[in-house]
Amino acid sequence: MKPTKRALPFENSGLYFIVLFALALIGFWPSYFSKFFDSTGDFSFYFHFHAIFAVLWIFMLIVQPILIRKKKFALHQKIGKLSYILVPFVFISIILLAHSTLKGPKENLGLELWIPAKDLLIFAIGYGIAIKYRSQMAIHARGMIVAGIVLIEPALVRLILFSFFPDEGFAPAGYLITIGLVYLLLIGLIIAERKQKTGRWVFPLALALYVFVHSVLVFQIRIPPWQAFAEWFAILPLT
Repeated sequence: MKPTKRALPFENSGLYFIVLFALALIGFWPSYFSKFFDSTGDFSFYFHFHAIFAVLWIFMLIVQPILIRKKKFALHQKIGKLSYILVPFVFISIILLAHSTLKGPKENLGLELWIPAKDLLIFAIGYGIAIKYRSQMAIHARGMIVAGIVLIEPALVRLILFSFFPDEGFAPAGYLITIGLVYLLLIGLIIAERKQKTGRWVFPLALALYVFVHSVLVFQIRIPPWQAFAEWFAILPLT
């Protein structure tokens, strides 16, 4: 008798997103939260605006799998519909924050804007998969996990830089370590569900997207249409 091919316990992912929230809190503590609570930071409105909706998104990621685990399907669906309101605000907050922080030399605007844009791209694809396949729980859950993994990189890179490179500002080695850990997470998920027939394409797609967007940054690949877009975006009267 062949052993049963067990799917990953996606209903337990709320517990992992609690760890994600702790990681975000620790990662952003030195640069944001500590300064926010002791009123020593000089943050624009756009930092706070983004922080509010990012935290709300993480809370939704935590609550929704727990509701599935407890078989509260109706409540899960009602809260899920709130994402139709929440997610556009997450998008808007990222766009406004990115616009407000574009201060680099004109020739570097493309790469500078690529950093938040890559997160927005993968977040949009993960969430889009989750919504398109909302009636197929296995694929829906994978899409939401991808949309949650996007939050790991910004928090983890700050945690690594603060812990191991406190005097170097932005250390390329710290960023490469972060990229490696994100890849290990996705590869681990791919291996863990390699025998599944439904939805196992989601994590390989996410890994391929990460390889692409990180390659542009690491090798500083200049894409002329993107550079032109960045220059146009920077002069918009948004912030």
